[in-house]
Amino acid sequence: MNIGEKLFELRKEKNLSQEDVAEKLNVTRQTVSKWETNQSTPDFDKILPLCELFEIGTEELLTGKKPEEKVKQEEKFEKTLTKQEVRKKSAEVVSTSVFIYIVAIALLMVAIPVLNMNPIVVSAGFLCMIGWATARIVKHYMAIPKFEETKEEKRENEMIKSIEGVIGAICTVIYLIVSFASMAWHITWIIFVINGLICQIIRLFFMLKEGETGEK
Repeated sequence: MNIGEKLFELRKEKNLSQEDVAEKLNVTRQTVSKWETNQSTPDFDKILPLCELFEIGTEELLTGKKPEEKVKQEEKFEKTLTKQEVRKKSAEVVSTSVFIYIVAIALLMVAIPVLNMNPIVVSAGFLCMIGWATARIVKHYMAIPKFEETKEEKRENEMIKSIEGVIGAICTVIYLIVSFASMAWHITWIIFVINGLICQIIRLFFMLKEGETGEK
């Protein structure tokens, strides 16, 4: 990128007209136009004022290359935005999947004893809904890009895993007790579905909490 193209790009980024630049640098509009079309180059005494006006360094103006530090800052900013977008999408996928889980469980609890629907049909519908919700979550997390975790994110993930471990152990104990007491092994497995639902709600809670922190 030559100086003329760079000046044109910088002026557009600042939303300035050629008249605005000319007025600030005490030159004519035709002079600015010639700079941008490479018919002439800025005089030496206009280099620093141009850099101050567009808030860049002389190296970037003359060579078109951004300082390494500035490039890293911009890449970091873009990465942060991307991570926020991914988290927002994750919260959307998890929240809708949690809703599907809840509807599926409610259907199973009401359809057979209350509506007297065919147990096989209800069970098939229940499994399809659970499979659909689970597939949405798995597909999303397999498709999202990987980001370097911050120390806070690592601590948060460790906390989530610990909570999920405790909940999983409790649900397993409840499953065994209820199953042996009722001998209803054909239905008590729903406890593990509820376990998955609770874990997803916990993850959704942390996502929303982090989202609110990021917005502040």
